[in-house]
Amino acid sequence: MSQRRKFIKQSLVSSALFLPGVSAFSKTLEKGLQKEEKPLILSTWNHGLPANKAAWNKLKETGSILDAVEAGVRDTELDMENLSVGLQGLPDREGITTLDASIMTGDGACGSVAFVRQIKHPITLARAVMEKTPHVMLAGEGARQFAIAQGFPLEKEELSPKAKVEYDKWKVTSQYKPIINIENHDTIGMVGIDSSGKLAGSCTTSGLAYKMHGRVGDSPIIGAGLYVDDEVGAATATGLGETIIRICGSFLIVELMRQGRTPQEACEEAVKRLVTKSKNIQDIQAGFLAINKYGETGAFAVHPGFNFARATSSENILIDSKSHF
Repeated sequence: MSQRRKFIKQSLVSSALFLPGVSAFSKTLEKGLQKEEKPLILSTWNHGLPANKAAWNKLKETGSILDAVEAGVRDTELDMENLSVGLQGLPDREGITTLDASIMTGDGACGSVAFVRQIKHPITLARAVMEKTPHVMLAGEGARQFAIAQGFPLEKEELSPKAKVEYDKWKVTSQYKPIINIENHDTIGMVGIDSSGKLAGSCTTSGLAYKMHGRVGDSPIIGAGLYVDDEVGAATATGLGETIIRICGSFLIVELMRQGRTPQEACEEAVKRLVTKSKNIQDIQAGFLAINKYGETGAFAVHPGFNFARATSSENILIDSKSHF
């Protein structure tokens, strides 16, 4: 099925070459397909542009796609303008910033941390869990103790200036049911493929703004916020984590690709399923990115407004995703 689908795509591209004034690439985009290209790095939202740049630089330096996806989101974890990733992110209801992150390679190796405090780079801590423990996930105080044992410095626990201003505003009403479209609180997810076809992905966040203390979203959950398989492809998610967890979103997309769906078709099906399983969908935003082992890509969201960054050897551009509504 996958070979037949690839042949059909190649035929579409070849036919488009003969249409006056229209490139083959634009025609494939119209059909929801992407030009096959490797190496390739995708990441969510506007902050994906500088993250992609950092990832690409690391890929050129070490040749490792794992190093690249770690370095890319580390850049976002340090971005003081970003209130959805890193220690500068918006806090929970108690005014405490807690972080989640996961990392995975296409051979099944993975690691994650959840509900972590005072760690500047949770993505690097997640990689340490993957490479230096027999576990996949460490959470809370246990994750912090492991970080200390690994030589991670503990940062001072205080809100960033911007986060404090926003938190003080929120406390005036203290609405206990955050609406993600209003608070616009999102993560960064990144997936990449190298020239040999090796895949890796990363995901890191400070979580839903003003969440209940102890809440964990999709980002550190392998199969929800991130999933990677060298035999098929990779996917990552962003948005309201509870809705993504309920459908095992990233794993679902990879399995749909395994069954022969294109990355775009798989992302659209995952959003369709999320919509059917979610209440109050008008207040919920969620989006997915996917890449298959051929270097084809897909993106789709519940509502308009989701964008992603796409980096190749020739460009690093921001693209608006299509949406269900």
